[in-house]
Amino acid sequence: MRTTQRMWRITVVLFFNIIAVQHTYGQLDTTFPKRTIPYTVFLNTVAQRHLGYAAEKLNVDIANANVLTAGIIPDPTLSTGWFDNGQNRMNMGYGFNAGLSWTLELGGKREARLNVAQSQYELSKLLLQDYFRNLRADATLAYLTALLRKLLLDVRISSYQAMEKLAQSDSVRFRAGAITEVDARQSKLEAGTMLNDVFQAEAEWKAALVQLSAFLGTQPTDTLFLPEGTFDAFERTFSLQELLEVAYTNRADVLAAQQNTALSRNLVNLAQANRVIDVELSVGINYTSYVRNIIAPTPSFTVVGAGIAFPLKFSNNRPGELSAAYYAREQADLQYRQIQVDARSQVTQAYFAYRALQRQVQQFRSGLLTEAKAVLDGKVYSYQRGETSLLEVLNAQRTYNDIQQNYYQTLYNYAAALIELERAAGIWDIRF
Repeated sequence: MRTTQRMWRITVVLFFNIIAVQHTYGQLDTTFPKRTIPYTVFLNTVAQRHLGYAAEKLNVDIANANVLTAGIIPDPTLSTGWFDNGQNRMNMGYGFNAGLSWTLELGGKREARLNVAQSQYELSKLLLQDYFRNLRADATLAYLTALLRKLLLDVRISSYQAMEKLAQSDSVRFRAGAITEVDARQSKLEAGTMLNDVFQAEAEWKAALVQLSAFLGTQPTDTLFLPEGTFDAFERTFSLQELLEVAYTNRADVLAAQQNTALSRNLVNLAQANRVIDVELSVGINYTSYVRNIIAPTPSFTVVGAGIAFPLKFSNNRPGELSAAYYAREQADLQYRQIQVDARSQVTQAYFAYRALQRQVQQFRSGLLTEAKAVLDGKVYSYQRGETSLLEVLNAQRTYNDIQQNYYQTLYNYAAALIELERAAGIWDIRF
């Protein structure tokens, strides 16, 4: 009879403990609006809706409009006038004049302006490509970060659920007199601590989802997008020398620096052309009416004339514009060489980082997780049979948690290293 009452009491306690766990886990906010978005759809949406990228595209349109402006030739000037000799009593008459003038540019100024504008247009396109190169890599890292945060949240939840189940069991065993009250309280305290870790991991996961919304150009109060995929598609085999050669020919910032040297040369040509003296051509007509003065009557007459004017460009003795253009060309050459050095350094560092993380991932896949899980299960089983202490179980749980988190963090670092390597080399084949 006593055994039956004890079993009934244990069952009731266990039931209420399970209800308490479900209530506590229900505090997690998993009801917010969300929608799964595959990686390819995500990246295409970023290219279409990212506000910063859209703003950069306008630089290309502006540069294209400047090409049209650069081809404009100087407009002619039309002038007209009327005069009255002011001697109405003496009938001195009146007249009018009209003239047309136009500046004739010499020294190839228009061609030089067009070359500069075209170089700026090509440069703006390369800068746009470089912007997207970095945007694509940053967006992919944000996508992977959201995946990582979800995996870490799952680890926290799983650990909490296992510890809460153990705490429930300890509560029942304490009431049955199998363990001390200290052990029961300790397991319950550990479960509460792990629940706080769950709440923290949940907040970090949601923050990562909000970051995805920023890349998509949407408001974070709207539906949050959930990434999908795994970290199993980032295995590559590279040759460092080939990557370096590709970086010199493919990286948009290297190409932009090279284009900038061409632009600087065209600016020198424009500065030289601007020093050539232009001429101003003019043609005019002047009509004077009939003078009816009785002393010196004069018939009406029309005068047609043409002329050419040469500005006296004393400013050519001050070659500031030309000197500045020469210095800018030298600066662009140095910047181009420096970017090549930087590209080589970045590719080499990213390559070594990727290779190191390859070995780390292989080490994890050699059985660390399986061993840690087997140790934890064994400790829990022994603890439930009274053969080991709760402290050993907690240590095994923490070890298993740490290994899981380190494993997922290493997978993320491995994927991120590939992204940084391909960003540095100017290539892209990320698919998952």
